[in-house]
Order: sequence, then C-alpha cells, then structure tokens
Amino acid sequence: MAPVNFNERCYKLLSTVPSGNITTYKILAEALGTKAYRAVGNAMNKNPYPRDLVPCHRVINSDGRLGGYNGKTSEKIARLKAEGIEVNDEQVVDYKSKLHTF
Repeated sequence: MAPVNFNERCYKLLSTVPSGNITTYKILAEALGTKAYRAVGNAMNKNPYPRDLVPCHRVINSDGRLGGYNGKTSEKIARLKAEGIEVNDEQVVDYKSKLHTF
C-alpha cells in the first residue's frame, strides 16, 4: 500500500471538523506534525472532493480572518453562516469559541 500523500492527510483530518466549528491552517499543520501552514492552504485550494465531505470553508487564518477559498469569498461566508458561524468584515466573530483542535 502506497503512503498517503500530504494533501490526502489534510483532507482526512479536516473531514473530522464538525459543522459549526472552524479550525486554522496552523492547527491542521501542527496536527499533521509539521509547520507547513502554507502547504495546508495549498492543499485546501486543490481540494478535489465535494465541500460537504472535505469542508475547506471551515479553515481560517490564526487571527480569525477568513483566508483564501477556492471559490468566492462570499461563498465561504455563506457556508459558514449557514453553519451558525458569524462573519463580519471577512473575520469570524468570536472565532476562538468555535475553534476545533485535534
């Protein structure tokens, strides 16, 4: 069996973040045993899976800003709001209370 590549490890871990919660690129990277935060962002940008299986919209910057999204920022905001996460001026409101860690 071939080893699972970095991106697939990212997707598998992210798929465990429950609806109504967010995590950060940094938290994902650290949970994977690396400091490659940008590599996590790159993996999210290349997510080949449906967003209900690998919810990239739930990954934000460590300071609560939305960060990038392979799609429109308005779509990321809409998805987060549909899960009960308040967003104001492209920043998750009280993001630490919704933060999922591993």
